[in-house]
Amino acid sequence: MQNNKIVLFLGVLFFGLVSAGSVLAQPVCPVCVVAVAGGLGLSRWIGVDDVITSLWIGALLMALVLWTISWLKKKNWNFKFSDIAVFLLYYLFTYIPLYYAGIIGQGNNILGMDKVLFGSILGTLIFIFALWFNNYLKVKNNGRGYFPYQKVVVPFVILLLSSLITYFII
Repeated sequence: MQNNKIVLFLGVLFFGLVSAGSVLAQPVCPVCVVAVAGGLGLSRWIGVDDVITSLWIGALLMALVLWTISWLKKKNWNFKFSDIAVFLLYYLFTYIPLYYAGIIGQGNNILGMDKVLFGSILGTLIFIFALWFNNYLKVKNNGRGYFPYQKVVVPFVILLLSSLITYFII
């Protein structure tokens, strides 16, 4: 049963990557957001630990924050502290319902912090690093990616490797 789920997920991910058209230059591309969301869905579906699942939650939230900020700037809907407001809204609208649903704050801790919050903070930081690393690679290659869909592959692979490392540590 678990193998069928994994094969289904990889098939959907492959279809999404292959069928994706040219993506506008945004800090985070739509395909990347879908890949991160798919990773999150897969990890919860097959029963992975909350720290690892929440790595993907943090990455997805950060991707959505950056995507929304970029969209708001294109629409000239800027106001003082708009970036911080977008960040806080996404994170609060995610974690307040998780708290009331009993997923956060129920004594499921690691290093004295709730596993979901810990993993989410870690995932957010890892995703920011992955974006920085992708931009670093592009700068080294005269503003171009080294391979097609590098903007998607680099953050996804870094998150996947981080998940595996976290799995073996925990």
